[in-house]
Amino acid sequence: MSNPRLAPEIEHFYSQVIDESDRLTMSADGRLELIRTQEILKRFLPPSPARVLDVGGGPGVHARWLTADGYKVHLIDPVARHVEQAAAVCSASLGDARALDAGDATYDVVQLLGPLYHLPDASERLQALQEARRVVRPGGLVAAAAINRYASIFEHSALGHLHSPRLESSVSEILRTSVYDGRRGFTIAYFHRGEELADELRAAGLTDVQVFGVEGPAWSMLKAVETHSGATPSEELFTSVLTAARMAEPYPELLAASSHLLAVGRAPAT
Repeated sequence: MSNPRLAPEIEHFYSQVIDESDRLTMSADGRLELIRTQEILKRFLPPSPARVLDVGGGPGVHARWLTADGYKVHLIDPVARHVEQAAAVCSASLGDARALDAGDATYDVVQLLGPLYHLPDASERLQALQEARRVVRPGGLVAAAAINRYASIFEHSALGHLHSPRLESSVSEILRTSVYDGRRGFTIAYFHRGEELADELRAAGLTDVQVFGVEGPAWSMLKAVETHSGATPSEELFTSVLTAARMAEPYPELLAASSHLLAVGRAPAT
């Protein structure tokens, strides 16, 4: 698809404001997100060389380790800058999660580790998940990431400015509506509850759905240390926070404390 539909605010944010290629490597909580996403996905991925469609894969951060592990990855993204960056890692093209160019049952794995963030309309999120189900083979894996509805209250309290009237009002609105309007800082975004994300995958016809908290309940400690000391958190603290994320997995009530959620499901076998 040569002209994916993308809100201009989102295009501007990823083309001009932030370099997404650095986000998961330049901060401790980004590193935590990357490690945990990898270790959760690796439990469910088929053996390489399986075919993976990385939908909304940005500049190819996840495609990089997947190709290194022997997977055959094609990445699509609606942002031209991302496609140019990802082309150094794997095959990449412009595309829209809601209308994939791929044929039916052509991939072993479809991952959407970004598109659901920026689709506030539930019908468009369903479209994206149904498209993922369409292009994955019977029994194949679909993985979808989401921002946790409560992430902003943890983040901004760790940053130390939640008490400002502007931030308190903005975060309160996210908690109430699940939507951020993109006026400051981040861009237009949707924030999920864990059970809501699971329901959306099931509504798209996926089975065996599971939802994981990616960073666990202590991730904001890393952000607080970096913000207020200007120093990289110690490896002891990082390892402790990582251990907390792993320990929290069996307890659904702790999903609400992670910054991101990761859901996995299967296309029905024929």
